[in-house]
Amino acid sequence: MGGLRRAASVLGSVTRYLKGVLGEDAYDKYLDHHSGTGCAGPAMTVKEFWRERMDRQDANPEGRCC
Repeated sequence: MGGLRRAASVLGSVTRYLKGVLGEDAYDKYLDHHSGTGCAGPAMTVKEFWRERMDRQDANPEGRCC
């Protein structure tokens, strides 16, 4: 049983790492930053966040291969 728990823990760590590398956790990081800095306005929705992020990357391409 301990081995199964350890394997699940390792898998969870690998999953969190990959989400960080791929940028999938960007919205969660944005929400943490937004609430932690005391921004005056409401946080963007998920859709608004990703649209703004893609627009910013299209306007300022940095280090993308394609």
